[in-house]
Amino acid sequence: MAFTAKDVVALREKTGVGMMDCKKALVETDGDMDKAIEFLREKGLASAAKKASRVAAEGSVAAYKDGKAGSLVEINCETDFVANGEPFKELANKVAKTVVEAKPADLDALLKSKVSDGDNTVEEAVQEVFLALRENMKVRRFARIEGHVITYIHMGGTVGVLVGFDTDDATAAKPEFETMGKDVAMQIAAMSPEYLSKDDISDEDLANLKKITIESALNKPESLPMPILTSLINEVIDGKKWSEDDINIYQGLDNKQRKNFTNFISKEALEILAATAVSHKAEIVDNKIFSGLVDGRINKQIKEICLLEQTFVKDDKMNVAQYISSVAKNLGSEIKISEYARFAKGEGIEKKQENFAEEIANMVK
Repeated sequence: MAFTAKDVVALREKTGVGMMDCKKALVETDGDMDKAIEFLREKGLASAAKKASRVAAEGSVAAYKDGKAGSLVEINCETDFVANGEPFKELANKVAKTVVEAKPADLDALLKSKVSDGDNTVEEAVQEVFLALRENMKVRRFARIEGHVITYIHMGGTVGVLVGFDTDDATAAKPEFETMGKDVAMQIAAMSPEYLSKDDISDEDLANLKKITIESALNKPESLPMPILTSLINEVIDGKKWSEDDINIYQGLDNKQRKNFTNFISKEALEILAATAVSHKAEIVDNKIFSGLVDGRINKQIKEICLLEQTFVKDDKMNVAQYISSVAKNLGSEIKISEYARFAKGEGIEKKQENFAEEIANMVK
């Protein structure tokens, strides 16, 4: 079957693949348009497999909601240039819509789902964009929440947030609810809470948090309560664990200077003081003053890592829970957060560190 230049252009318009690749596909399939498309897909699969080892840490986070549910999706690629292009953005939005419509149980199910507003699967849709852009790309993760949801996308897809609220339909339809939801979503985007509330912290996580807080305090003895710190310093001086220079420097400090004694003594002296504190761990932990310090630091951390306990960024006189309650009271209803998801583009993916000088040197060898 013969083909013309118009056929090559038509194939390019259907697939987004380069002209030369389209021409080759038509040659290989004797001008059959459907077979040419399939040929390009198969060729793309092989090419994608070769490029799969390349780090895809860029990309975009997209969101979608339809009144009954909402979704959040992260799709990765290799460069910002591709991530900011319309084909990639369109793909991300279609996949986000697919998550809401198809209700996939996991990532494999999503990839096998029919893509929204299309005839192929999500996996095939990703493949078609790869054919056009020639970068390793993959759907990394997704979240889906049913009910009344608010979505927020920051900076064109660098961070995405999906928040589910428990409230009635009438309240969810009000503009005040939408404003409140956006405020909460922006809070999540900015402050990246690890938990919804302190009640969601498991006993194991809480014990680990306490352990880390204790170890941190012991290894930074200058932050210990003054009675404990003074006792430790007397011990290292009386036992001559510090050098003579450090002992003389410390003893020569006035009361005001001793509050910042770490600025005067050596690094080695500070390490010895920390080791001494660690050696007395059992008795320090049992000290009521130290226990109060640890509890205070843990409570401060809880206010930082738990969404509802965080200080509200738009009004530091209240926390997020109080802000939501104030809006609910004004609307004469109940509003509670059921769950949330926050995706930051490429988080946790180790990016390849480029050494251009080394690369050029290797090229000229």
